[in-house]
Amino acid sequence: MAQAVDASKNNPSDARNREVVFPEWRDPQRGNLETPISASPLTKWYINNLPAYRPGLTTFRRGLEIGMAHGYWIFGPFAKLGPLRDTDNANLAGLLGTLGLIVIATASLSLYANSNPPQPHVTVTTPNPPDAFKSGEGWNNFASAFLIGGIGGAVVAYLLTSNLGSIQGLFG
Repeated sequence: MAQAVDASKNNPSDARNREVVFPEWRDPQRGNLETPISASPLTKWYINNLPAYRPGLTTFRRGLEIGMAHGYWIFGPFAKLGPLRDTDNANLAGLLGTLGLIVIATASLSLYANSNPPQPHVTVTTPNPPDAFKSGEGWNNFASAFLIGGIGGAVVAYLLTSNLGSIQGLFG
């Protein structure tokens, strides 16, 4: 009795056609891969709408937006999981810890800006990296805006958390 023969075993090119991971832009010398995740339209849309890659933003606006988000979300772990979490000063300790981390992150960004940063790479996911990250001056502008946004985000989180009872009283 003859058995059915799988065509892909006889012709290796048929098996290659069913692969889903390819070299970026089909160039094996690029050193990056196109996967169903990294090359999907949803991933491209999401990454390119983040403040770092969104077209039309100034360097200052990029840094401000990213700093605000980081200052706001970093406050929570410091205030609610820190060593003073069960005290009356937990929110103040969270604010101070957040401000310290934002200052350290800003200093790190400034050091990176002055270390001759590499040019952004064009990839499948980010085909048009912004010009703001091509110079040390752009990185310094980003860092200063990050500091302002980070402090603002941390203060907003502190004020909301500290006055939560009053805010709930307005709506309930």
